Amino acid sequence: MSGEPLDMPDATADPVVDALLRASRALVAISARSLSAVNADVTLPQFRSLVVLATSGPQTVSALADRLAVHASTMTRMCNRLVARALVVRAPSAVDRREVVIALTAMGTTVVENVMAARRKELDEVMRRMGADDRLAAVNALNKFAQAAGEEPRAVRQLLEE
Repeated sequence: MSGEPLDMPDATADPVVDALLRASRALVAISARSLSAVNADVTLPQFRSLVVLATSGPQTVSALADRLAVHASTMTRMCNRLVARALVVRAPSAVDRREVVIALTAMGTTVVENVMAARRKELDEVMRRMGADDRLAAVNALNKFAQAAGEEPRAVRQLLEE
């Protein structure tokens, strides 16, 4: 390893990837700021879990782990922390009473809604600094990117509209 940051542009780098890395850094910073402004005790990985529950409904620990690409034991520990903070509860599955699912509490839903509102506000401020044509181009490009990345547009749109 050369010691240089991995996302620094070089003569052979694809300019599209460079632009995505810059935008990604900005988006991660906005995500982190919106989360810490609402609840400094919830980590970004924990918040991702809350968002999955908000968009997809109650999940088993193993299903949640699969969705977030983490080991089930890691997800169990994360759920324990979220239960201790009263952001989620364990409940019997409506489908199979032998299964336990993780579901958002009212407080967990409020955290997701407040973080998304703060994130939306900051993103809106950024977009307002762009011209109308650039905003439209950004929306089109980002929608196509999200679709290519497998993002579920209905779930995200529903969460943002609530």
